[in-house]
Amino acid sequence: MKTAYIGIGSNLGDKLGHCQKAIERLNKLEDCRVTGQSGWYSTEPVGVEDQDWYLNGVAVLETALAPRSLLQQLLTIEKDMGRVRRKRWDAREIDLDILLFGEEIVQTEDLVIPHPRLHERRFVLAPLAALAPGLHHPILGLAMEELLIRLPKDGQRIVPIKV
Repeated sequence: MKTAYIGIGSNLGDKLGHCQKAIERLNKLEDCRVTGQSGWYSTEPVGVEDQDWYLNGVAVLETALAPRSLLQQLLTIEKDMGRVRRKRWDAREIDLDILLFGEEIVQTEDLVIPHPRLHERRFVLAPLAALAPGLHHPILGLAMEELLIRLPKDGQRIVPIKV
């Protein structure tokens, strides 16, 4: 079994409901089990304007699936939950990203692990560092907590929310 960290986000409709349903769906995947999750954060969209803020969090998934198989399962969950891919960084009901997959490094045309922008995104690093502060980035060699501290604060507002 490998430990995968899955980024979860939504900025359309019932954001919390979408994110919670995604975790339920992750836990029902064959050869997978959700073993932890971060708190939820309201986060400013990055790279776009005129969109509602996101709800973001991270789930810990123990899985026997290979990275590509896990990606296919995540894409199926997104599609089943109503996500339509129109353009990059478009608003979405649900977004599921493989952030880390054990210590594996994968670089293919359709899958890059660790997630290529993980270390640049407060909306990923804040929940990840809260969940696993000592977890190390397999390429950069720094702990999530350290990556978060080094990240500039401008343009990436986040607010922890109570559920």
